[in-house]
Amino acid sequence: MSAKIPIVGVGPDGLAGLTVRSREVLLAAEVVFGSEAALRLLPELTAERVRVGTDLPEVAERLRAGLGVKRQVVAAIGDPLFYGTARYLCDKVGADSFEVVPHVSSMQLAFARLKESWEEAYLTDLSAKRLDDVLDKIRSAETVGLFTSEASPPNRIARELLARGIDYFRAAVCENLGGRDERVTQGELSEIQDLRFDPLNIMILRRKPNKPDAPRRTSKLARFGNPDEVFAQSRPKNSLITQAEVRAVALAQLDLQVGDVAWDVGAGSGSVAIEMAQLTHPGMVYAIEQDSADYHLIVANAEQFGVPNVKPVFGRAPAVFTDLPSPDAVFVGGNGGEVARLLESSFAALRPGGRLVVNVGTLEMITATYEVLKRLAPTVDVLLMNLARGVEQLESLRFEAINPSVILRVRKPA
Repeated sequence: MSAKIPIVGVGPDGLAGLTVRSREVLLAAEVVFGSEAALRLLPELTAERVRVGTDLPEVAERLRAGLGVKRQVVAAIGDPLFYGTARYLCDKVGADSFEVVPHVSSMQLAFARLKESWEEAYLTDLSAKRLDDVLDKIRSAETVGLFTSEASPPNRIARELLARGIDYFRAAVCENLGGRDERVTQGELSEIQDLRFDPLNIMILRRKPNKPDAPRRTSKLARFGNPDEVFAQSRPKNSLITQAEVRAVALAQLDLQVGDVAWDVGAGSGSVAIEMAQLTHPGMVYAIEQDSADYHLIVANAEQFGVPNVKPVFGRAPAVFTDLPSPDAVFVGGNGGEVARLLESSFAALRPGGRLVVNVGTLEMITATYEVLKRLAPTVDVLLMNLARGVEQLESLRFEAINPSVILRVRKPA
């Protein structure tokens, strides 16, 4: 008797679609563990069936106890290591106790049916996560692949997305992939919300061209450091937003006071300007942006969050500076050209005692910015930020690094 427990991937056609060895392993088993859906695909088996649900710790203990005693097999749908239970069981029982025999994942089949690459898609399993917990990831993705669940079928997912203003995806629901009754339904979310589908399905969302993210709706905006996803952002430039943690530190470096006048130069979506405005109210914040699409995003975000003291300014810096009141604080973001002229003009515009804070992300811009600021002020404060955000995966916590960022600050003599 083998000392390893096979974890066998099964497709919609059950035993008929497996290799000879996989069929032999399943037919010789004394005990077969699997989800209700996986076991339903194997009606020919005469072995004892153990349904695997949310009781994974108990299942792991039973598998451990049966090692070398009974011929145990775990049946999983598709690739057991792709959003399956295999990773959890290997962690809890020990990877050396298992042999994984994968099948083509139903997610892989779904993308193949649509002739769509899944290389950069956001993929998740709604039987393990609540829809509310992944909405922000969906909101900002280009392509999404969802293992649906009984609690979150495709029609409910479509309704929930539409209710939150996330209407810029076309949807495809792929049912019973690989089976005789396979079906692929494509349409608008408004159409999908009224349809019913077989429980064995994959839902794929594809963003329509040039559609901006819908901002996450919040009952109250924090004073600063709000999550990136609450702000509407242009596509495909959403990754260029000043990230929440960097934004919070930059605002602290600006030392904003109630009533201050502040500039956000190269404001993008306006995330920094909006949080500046909450710290300086009733002082005015001028969000300067030369990109037409981003300028309109600033207008929309300021209106969305009810921040009346943000004034969007459409134009090219530093040419537009002459029409603005002198600032107490200036934030310069981005990695654009003409850095010397921009920083010199910003520093010159500052009132005595004013603060200039610059956020850059490339080595070339760090060097260029530091050299200019060193000419303008005797002291340049430089802060390198390396951050990682915690992400839950099954019962484990891992970290996702975000791009390093450098914040530089100078003060104008009083």
